[in-house]
Amino acid sequence: MRVLLFTGKGGVGKTTASAATAALAASRGRKTLVISTDPAHSLADALGVPLGAEPTEVDTGLYGMQVDAQRAFERTWRDVQSYLLVVLERAGVDALQAEELTVLPGAEEVLALLEVRKQVQSGLWDLVVVDCAPTGETLRLLALPEALNWYVEKVFPAQRRALRAVRPLLSRVAGPAVPADGVFDAVEKLHRELGDVRQVLTSPEASVRLVLTPEAVVVAEARRTLTSLALYGYRVDGLVANRVFLGGDAWRDGWVAAQGEQLASVRADVAPLPVLESPYLGAEPVGLAALTALGSALYGDTDPAADAPAEELMGLERTTDGFVLSLSLPLARRSDVDLARSGDELVVTVGGHRRVLALPSALRRCVVAGAVLTGGRLAIRFEPDPDVWMRS
Repeated sequence: MRVLLFTGKGGVGKTTASAATAALAASRGRKTLVISTDPAHSLADALGVPLGAEPTEVDTGLYGMQVDAQRAFERTWRDVQSYLLVVLERAGVDALQAEELTVLPGAEEVLALLEVRKQVQSGLWDLVVVDCAPTGETLRLLALPEALNWYVEKVFPAQRRALRAVRPLLSRVAGPAVPADGVFDAVEKLHRELGDVRQVLTSPEASVRLVLTPEAVVVAEARRTLTSLALYGYRVDGLVANRVFLGGDAWRDGWVAAQGEQLASVRADVAPLPVLESPYLGAEPVGLAALTALGSALYGDTDPAADAPAEELMGLERTTDGFVLSLSLPLARRSDVDLARSGDELVVTVGGHRRVLALPSALRRCVVAGAVLTGGRLAIRFEPDPDVWMRS
C-alpha cells in the first residue's frame, strides 16, 4: 500500500501532476485512487469525468473522488456545532449568523483528511494519490493532529473534570448552554481520528511530492515548504518541475535560460531527491490519454509509486555525556531556527512554523546543553540534570 500527497503553490499544476501520476500507475497495473482534498476541486476537470463523494471508476484500475467536506463535517462535528449554536442564540446572535460562526476555519480540509484515512485503511487500493490544497493550507492542516493532541492531553481533561463537578449548579443557571458529555466525546473522537490520520501520513509507505514551476518566487516557497514538512515529520520523496520551457526562438530561449538557472539551484539544494520535469505543453493535458502521456514523460520507465527512500526524520542517540536528539531540517538556516524548553516538551520553531515535541522520559531528566544545525539536521544536546538523576 502506497500513499502519495501532492502539494505546491496555487496554480503550479499540482492537480495535473497528481492525476498524471495516478493515471500512469493505473495503466501499469496498480489499483489506484486519486482523491482531491482541495476545497477548490479541479480533479474532475483534469480527468474529464464527473466525480463525487464516493470513488468513481475512471478507467480499468483507476478511480477518482472529490471529498464532500460538508457531509464529513456534519458527521464529525455536528454535536459541537449544535452546542455552539445554543450558546450564540442565547447571547442574542441571529440564527443565520450563528450558523456561519460555528463553521470551523479550515474544517473542510481537516475533515477531508479523515476521508483519506478511511480510504487508505479500507484495503481496496494499491496506491492512493492525494491532490492536497496549496502549501500554506496543507502545512497548517498537517500540523493540526499534534496541536490538537497537546490541547486534548493537557487542557481538555481539566476542563472536563471541572465541568462535571459544577454542571448540576450551572445547569440551573445556564441551562443547555452548559456542554454535555456528547460535546467532549465529539472532540475526543476527532482527536483520535486525526491521530490516525497522522499515523497514516507519516508511515514509511507515505510521502509528499512538491510541485513547482521554475520561477524564483515559487522555488523560494518550495524550499520553505520542504523544511516545514520535515519539521512536522513528513517525508518528501521528490519534486515535480512543471511547465518547463523548451528552446526554439529568442523569446523562449530567454525563459529556458532563466528556468534552467532555477532548476540547477533546486537540484543542488535538494540532492539526492529527484527533480522531475514536465515540459510546457502546447495544450492543457485534460483527459485520461493526455494525463497518462504526461505521466510517462515525467517518470519514464521508473515506477511512479516506488517506495520512498528510508529517511530518519528524528533520531535519538546516547553519547558519553548525555543524549543527542536530531531532527531533519533540510535547507533551514540557523537564523530561522528557535528552540525553547517548556517542562517536558521541546518547542522547535522554524520560519514561523512551530512543533511541540513531547520529550521521552530520559530527556525529561536532562537539561538542554546546546544545539547545532549542520548538513540539514538540527542536533540538540541533552545532559543529565544531576539533581533529578540523583533523586531518581
